[in-house]
Amino acid sequence: MTIRLTNCDEHEVTAMTADTERVTIRVPTEKLAKLDLMVDEGKFSTKSDAIRAAIEKFIEDEIVPQNIEKLTVQFPKGNVVELSELVESGESISVDDAIRTAVREYLRMAKDRL
Repeated sequence: MTIRLTNCDEHEVTAMTADTERVTIRVPTEKLAKLDLMVDEGKFSTKSDAIRAAIEKFIEDEIVPQNIEKLTVQFPKGNVVELSELVESGESISVDDAIRTAVREYLRMAKDRL
């Protein structure tokens, strides 16, 4: 899928393979400014890439097996660094896995106290 943004230069639209479709959307100016900032900071190479990533994340977040409930949790940066270090050391396979393990252990301990 290629997304064409109002107010963006044609060179900013990433060339896509033949199995894509062009979609035109309108985006508020302040949102485009935030996308520009993300591109300027090097988080994405183009606004189109940022929007494609957002679409992928949206789809990933919305399509969840019925036996799973997704939660979004915000951590202080220090905790995220510590979790990442656990992954790097091999203690956990991913940050998500480390969090799931910690929650399971917490719930097990809470049940034992009851």
